[in-house]
Amino acid sequence: VQLQASGGGTVQAGGSLRLSCQASGIIYTPSMAWFRQAPGNDRESVAVVIWSGASTYYADSVKGRFTISRDSAKKVVYLQMNSLQPDDTAVYYCAAGGSNFVKTRGPPVESDYEFWGQGTLVTVSS
Repeated sequence: VQLQASGGGTVQAGGSLRLSCQASGIIYTPSMAWFRQAPGNDRESVAVVIWSGASTYYADSVKGRFTISRDSAKKVVYLQMNSLQPDDTAVYYCAAGGSNFVKTRGPPVESDYEFWGQGTLVTVSS
């Protein structure tokens, strides 16, 4: 199983970026998620999409600004990020798994995700 994240870069505050995560070697996954880790901080969940039905979850800090979606045929998950702020600066990771999240719909946790991409850096300048 491989997850390949791309699309990071540097953008000014108020700008937009779209991250992509290509999954290979996965026949099925309950959900796919984006997490992020800012310097000096713990990794935190950003957004989740349930693979069957495409229900979504967002962290409060990104609601209304970020949109997660997936192309099930291509096995790609996207994170459209609008109105970016300096606090969004982080390494963004995509992850696959989340069987407990699908059952509970509670905040996603790292340990629930079995497979991880390598991360892509997003830098938002003020």
